[in-house]
Amino acid sequence: MSEIVRIPTYINGLDEAMQGGIPKNHITLICGSAGTMKSSVCFNILYNEALKGKTGLYLSLEQSYDSLVEHVQNMGYDLSQINVVHIDELQNLVAKLRENANKGKGNIIIIDMGVIRKEIKDVKVAGNRSWMNVIKNILLKTKQVLPCSLFVLDSLSALYVLSRFENPRIELFFIFEFLRDSDVTSYLVSEMPLNGSKFSEYEVEDYLADGLIVVKLTEFRRAVVREIRIVKMRSTKTSTDIYSLEFKQGQFHALYGGKIPLL
Repeated sequence: MSEIVRIPTYINGLDEAMQGGIPKNHITLICGSAGTMKSSVCFNILYNEALKGKTGLYLSLEQSYDSLVEHVQNMGYDLSQINVVHIDELQNLVAKLRENANKGKGNIIIIDMGVIRKEIKDVKVAGNRSWMNVIKNILLKTKQVLPCSLFVLDSLSALYVLSRFENPRIELFFIFEFLRDSDVTSYLVSEMPLNGSKFSEYEVEDYLADGLIVVKLTEFRRAVVREIRIVKMRSTKTSTDIYSLEFKQGQFHALYGGKIPLL
């Protein structure tokens, strides 16, 4: 039996709790309510993998390219250490990737919703099939040019707002199967309600996914702390402890496993 290749989350303390990281080509839901740093956790993975020369695709259906880049720079990420490719026209996707991709550095390719809207003139008429077809084509065409091994969809919730799923269970099954067949490690951002009553919109995504990581905000005295835990990760021995999630000096840390943080 071959050894499982793992992709770290680059969250100190969390990777150690799941045998070094997420198995390659797994599909992982990153779940949480607003303000829990779900997007930042995903970008953190792509950034650190890009530092190793890898290529990742970040598809943002919530933030614009400018907003996302401003956010991560404010967090302290040095984007000059990697190659960031902004795709602003899907018709020229392959040509622009060939022109701007850096073979000496790792790449993060960022495509936002505004670009996809240009491709789909009438969302009401197009429906979810056109949206999903565009997303699939983006990933497939990217892999034609570059060895893209990481994919972030931010977020599933935004996709549901933009699309009309007539039969969510069946359509989501085919989406997950497409990602599995694409030879990429996928991170799907999933918005949770504040009461934490469910991990995903249709409550089937968490069954289809290989992994489930939850980030939440917890009130403690007069402060609010971020917490992170691994709910499930296939092919992996995991700790079920709850960790405090902190971001300091450009790095994420999972601390105080299973304990209330001391303030």
